[in-house]
Amino acid sequence: MKKRLIQVFGFLISTLGWTFVLCTMAMDYWRITQLGGQGGSFIIKVAWYWSNLWKDCFTDSTAVTNCRDFPVLWSVTYVQGVRGLLMCGLTLGFFAAVLCFLGMECTYIGGADKTKDKMLLSGAAFHFAGGEYRTQSTFVSV
Repeated sequence: MKKRLIQVFGFLISTLGWTFVLCTMAMDYWRITQLGGQGGSFIIKVAWYWSNLWKDCFTDSTAVTNCRDFPVLWSVTYVQGVRGLLMCGLTLGFFAAVLCFLGMECTYIGGADKTKDKMLLSGAAFHFAGGEYRTQSTFVSV
């Protein structure tokens, strides 16, 4: 009973963490910069530059927003590297969640106990590797 509880709790925490990282892929405003409106200027003109993993945007003081989408993944900028690392980490995390679900003791899918233990171990290794990719993407974006 204790082993099952630990497996279910570990599965929920790791899958919840994977879901939170998945939600960050769609978030805007990863980087925000205010331009202008400083230093005693007679003309008050303020603009905001913001970007995420998918596009760069520029909003001026008249509330007009111009965005430029990133066309390809293999572009040179570091934002593309972050996007690639996050996508690799999320893919590994997805396979890890499936393997861990099949390998848990409380599920009836997956075969014998030795097979389930191997699935659980490989799922844990995939979670670890996916977490490393996601951590590397954090260091690249800083």
